[in-house]
Amino acid sequence: MQARPILPLGVRLGYGSGSVATGTFGTIPGLMLLPYLTDTLGIAALAAGFIVFAPKAWDVVLNPIAGRISDRTVDPRGPRRPWLRRAGVALAVTFALLFAAPSMATGLEALWVLVLFLACATAYAFFQVPYVAMPAELTDSYDERTRLMTWRVAILALTILLAGASAPIIRDAVGGREGYRLMGVAMAVLILIGVFSAYVGTRRAPVRTVEPGAGSLRDQLRIVAAAPDFRRLLITFVIQAVAFGAMLAGVDYLATNVLGHAGAATVLFVCFVGPALLLTPAWAALGAKVGKKNGYVAASVVLVVGALLASTAQIAPAALVYAAVVLVGVGYAGCQVFPMAMLPDAAAVDARRSGSSRIGVYTGVWTAGETLGLALGPGVYAAALALGGYRSSAGSEIAQPDSALTAITLGFSVLPACLTLLSLLWLRRYSLTADDVDGTLTV
Repeated sequence: MQARPILPLGVRLGYGSGSVATGTFGTIPGLMLLPYLTDTLGIAALAAGFIVFAPKAWDVVLNPIAGRISDRTVDPRGPRRPWLRRAGVALAVTFALLFAAPSMATGLEALWVLVLFLACATAYAFFQVPYVAMPAELTDSYDERTRLMTWRVAILALTILLAGASAPIIRDAVGGREGYRLMGVAMAVLILIGVFSAYVGTRRAPVRTVEPGAGSLRDQLRIVAAAPDFRRLLITFVIQAVAFGAMLAGVDYLATNVLGHAGAATVLFVCFVGPALLLTPAWAALGAKVGKKNGYVAASVVLVVGALLASTAQIAPAALVYAAVVLVGVGYAGCQVFPMAMLPDAAAVDARRSGSSRIGVYTGVWTAGETLGLALGPGVYAAALALGGYRSSAGSEIAQPDSALTAITLGFSVLPACLTLLSLLWLRRYSLTADDVDGTLTV
């Protein structure tokens, strides 16, 4: 490949706009699906946790396959772009149906959600894996990948703010099942905007001839799993994804049952995402000075401090809880920028070493891990609710016992803080630097 360190602004924006789709789908099920199941359909917390977890667990198997398929796609538009449109449209349609369960027996309603969420997860795999694979092929510059990820994470943060803040408002404005149906359609429209913006916006991106890795999928997965820095980065990211998933699942419960006033869920979301919109470039600048690994550690520590402060939600003024969530948001921005910029570095080193590209397999494994973590988060949170004696209902308000309120609070705060600290045990051994990576994508 010819080195092309600087990408046109239009390509950066076009690529980053795909985060409108990924951010919407990555946010709304984690935020809204568990409360939909427990508080509207009346499904018990443990069963609801399984429904949220199982379809995304399927992606752990599917994502590497999607990566392998996109690696071997031959198309004048490039190996990745065709999948953005095909899978993106399917994702929007199935997502609109996810929250549109007709009135049936509780078991049939649960089956509806399970099947539609499985369809969403399948479509998402074939959109997200090629999308995440693109940066390693758009540029071979270590720093340009960080800049590209800065645009992506900034748009992702804006999307999370827009989708996460507006979804509860849309639901509550209408109320009940109809509120969830309207919210699902509105979010599906957002997904379509992201899909077509990314597809059209990258039409002038460099189209590079990439030689896919040789051997079977199993052989390539074995090689990817043996890459030590990638493995350490992946484990760190997956554990943190569990933490983020638990916090996301807890927002509606904390707002409704602990903070206890209308609009608290939207305020929590604004506090969480607002700092990310402002500070994502600052994290990228810090990473350029101290290195991506050190920046990642710093962001993780900031997130932990904010999460621990949020554990006072049952006794502290609401303003203190919101301030704690702002601090979580500051850390979260960095925890998205750095690993997403470090992933293509690890893939580029592999490409130099092997003489062929396995970026699709790398991103397939990465996306599978992220999906698993984000699915485990709500599942773990649902287990905490069950242990605390949380009472499900079919649309009516039920007073929760003190044990359930404690579970809601600790599952949102202390649990994610402990998981984030645990993840740093693997990150400390990550060793790739700019000298190891820059200019290595030479296939």
